[in-house]
Amino acid sequence: MTEIPDDRLRGSDTGDAGASETAAEFAAVPDAFQRLWTPHRMVYIQDGQQPHPDDCPFCIAPGLDDEKALIVARGTHAYVLLNLFPYNSGHLLVCPYRHVATYDQATPAEVAEIGELTQIAMRVLTQVSNCDGFNIGMNQGRIAGAGIAEHLHQHIVPRWALDSNFFPIIAGTKAIPRLLGDVRREIADGWPSIVKPAAATR
Repeated sequence: MTEIPDDRLRGSDTGDAGASETAAEFAAVPDAFQRLWTPHRMVYIQDGQQPHPDDCPFCIAPGLDDEKALIVARGTHAYVLLNLFPYNSGHLLVCPYRHVATYDQATPAEVAEIGELTQIAMRVLTQVSNCDGFNIGMNQGRIAGAGIAEHLHQHIVPRWALDSNFFPIIAGTKAIPRLLGDVRREIADGWPSIVKPAAATR
């Protein structure tokens, strides 16, 4: 194998535009992390898979029956439903009924109820699934990775001490052991009846 001369690795003094440089000469602090460069993901990051504004699933869901929409609870300003593409069984979303994109656009009443429903969801998930912890958060805007960027939604992902596996890494697959309908029914049945409107169906 032919070695590449050091001067070609560093670039020539004449400013050769085609020359490359060694990473050791860049301004950086070495660390223990390996880097996996995936420029192809910029297509998703920049364009995403955003629905047409008239087809917002979080605006459509409340008009459907709870079972079809995977809704587990309805409040006055917000509601809770299962994520159709869950990270874990019981992955919930808390959404305001109103079509607003970011948290700063929500009213104080919406913010308060999103928080209240999040707390209740945590208690119910702990009760029905014996989870050990949660990931809770919001992706705000396309650039932050929001799957539906135009309608605010908070993720509640239950976690278990032994739920880590290599499936998502080596096979691009997430193992979900339970059907969405079964999980929805279990969570809805465990939801405190005091927060269920009388007209809501399950």
